[in-house]
Amino acid sequence: MKKNIERKVLNNGIVVITTENKTADIVSAKIFLRIGSRYEPREQAGISHLLAAVLTKGTDKLSSLDIAHKVESVGARLGTDTTIDYFLLSIKTVSTDFTDIFQLSGEIIKYPSFPETEIELEKRITIQSIRSQLEQPFTVAFSQLREMMYQNHPYALSTLGTEKTVSQITRADLQEFHQTHFRPDNIIISIVGNITNAKAINLVEQTLGDWQQPETPPITLNLPTLTPQPSRATTYQETQQSIIMLGYLAANVNSYDYAPLKLINTYLGNGLSSRLFVELREKRGLAYDVSAFYPTRIDISNFTVYIGTATENTAIAKAGLREEMERLVKNQLSSEELQVSKNKLLGQYALGKQTNSQIAQILGWYEVLGLGMEFDAKFQENLTMVTATEAQEVASKYFIEPYISIVGSEED
Repeated sequence: MKKNIERKVLNNGIVVITTENKTADIVSAKIFLRIGSRYEPREQAGISHLLAAVLTKGTDKLSSLDIAHKVESVGARLGTDTTIDYFLLSIKTVSTDFTDIFQLSGEIIKYPSFPETEIELEKRITIQSIRSQLEQPFTVAFSQLREMMYQNHPYALSTLGTEKTVSQITRADLQEFHQTHFRPDNIIISIVGNITNAKAINLVEQTLGDWQQPETPPITLNLPTLTPQPSRATTYQETQQSIIMLGYLAANVNSYDYAPLKLINTYLGNGLSSRLFVELREKRGLAYDVSAFYPTRIDISNFTVYIGTATENTAIAKAGLREEMERLVKNQLSSEELQVSKNKLLGQYALGKQTNSQIAQILGWYEVLGLGMEFDAKFQENLTMVTATEAQEVASKYFIEPYISIVGSEED
């Protein structure tokens, strides 16, 4: 990571993180907000996704076409996204156009108009996406798993929401959600590229520095405590393939167990040389697709392994997944397995920090997760220090009894 990183908190609470990079005449900015689907009332599930979709469709002074013309006429990129833990507006321009596009972004964030016609259009598109996902076995399996694991926690729900909740969201709901959460002390802005730190900070101050903090403090979440209560669920479908998932509640990003779990995830499911791919697909021919994932989360995460297999192999494939997870508890990784997994993860970690956009994303992401810029070096150090004994201890701590989700035909 570059060394000339500067972090400044403006008087109104906006956090600005900048680093100059003259390699190319490009500037990327990421505007993060400490909101996301975890902040949604259950009856308004999907509202942050819908807000992201309509935010760029008009402001008090500009129409959707005006905004599109300003961006496209200079070949810039401007887009929005929402995740479980944060909201994001992304900008990418050549350096000469960055000021204009950033100022446009400031207007979009502060003064969205939420046109009724655009809201109804995006609601229909979202509902179509929700219906489409119900036809995708993998998505159904993970949704089923997530609901079992997280219960009343907001992580149980898709960022899209449900057809019922999305259909009931109104323009007034969007305005209230925006007014509640879009505030300067909820914002992190990371800017990377052909612009000096001083100029970048000054631009943010000129554009958003007069945005006043509300008198009320930001909303703090009171989320339910989760304890493992392993269960299983099966959705029967007439299909030639079954999706089997084993899920475990796992450490959040602030835990010391995070680095060992990331290493185990790499060992199990990262690439064609991973343990699950070699054992269950190459050697035993059980898998169309097999892997593992362990997402980085502010709150309690999940560690999930999955396999797509022929329906007649459902039982044996499920047993194979369980055997691999139990093996991690019973046996230590060899020194070679440990080092290869570290090298693979560190290499991919480095490759994810090459472009201005990637660096801006990571710097803002660390901040919105509450980790700080020092996390970059800290994580790599923690990963390097993981021993085979520690990896086994972490596996024994989390991989006790799985939640099991199956979509397809279960042959037990």
